Amino acid sequence: MTDALTIAQTYIATWNETDATRRAALIGRDWAPTANYIDPLMAADGPEALNGIIAAVQERFPGFVFSLLGKPDGFGDNVRFSWGLGIPDDEIIIEGTDFVRVENGLITGVTGFLDKVPAAA
Repeated sequence: MTDALTIAQTYIATWNETDATRRAALIGRDWAPTANYIDPLMAADGPEALNGIIAAVQERFPGFVFSLLGKPDGFGDNVRFSWGLGIPDDEIIIEGTDFVRVENGLITGVTGFLDKVPAAA
């Protein structure tokens, strides 16, 4: 397994990339072509769908960025980390924990949990 911190950092960088073309390149580099993503609000299968849900989150929360909370950890082909979403240098309003499966250095799947979501989000 590639180390948990590197996986988490590249994952967060993908969610923070606002240019769709550059984001697609990151997905192509770091995610398996058959990767899937699921959380309580959305799901995606494959690179195009993943790029689309990231764009939708960015549209819903303009100017917000993701950041790592705490230290990522992992074992075997599994990585777990927590993240926050908010305006830079301001309060984090949404928090979550993602479980990432990795194979041959590529993300093959993500199961996300929302740990803190304000009622208005």
